[in-house]
Amino acid sequence: MNNVRVLCVENRKEYLDALKYMLETTGYEVLSATTGSQGLSILMKQPIHGVLLEYDLPDATGSAVRAEMKRIKPEVPVLLFTGLGSQTPFLLRFFDSYLRNAERQEGTFQDLDA
Repeated sequence: MNNVRVLCVENRKEYLDALKYMLETTGYEVLSATTGSQGLSILMKQPIHGVLLEYDLPDATGSAVRAEMKRIKPEVPVLLFTGLGSQTPFLLRFFDSYLRNAERQEGTFQDLDA
């Protein structure tokens, strides 16, 4: 166990379950939320070392949620989790890094380690 707690904010259960499984099998502790407001609530109440945040949430855009997360805990890295493809370079201006849906590359989660 690497003692790193990750918050995954994703509105699609199948992606959330897959992310949680991948992270937990590599030693991360995972908390999850399906809306931006749930994610913000968890971030305020729990010690979090990194966030994987979907851009397209039911209650807010990922950039709005990310801005609020950085206001609350500026030291916590927020990684964009998206399937938006061509818009990713634009969105990266607002995030610390990104991970595309259905893509796992070696070292993907290294930005989450404290």
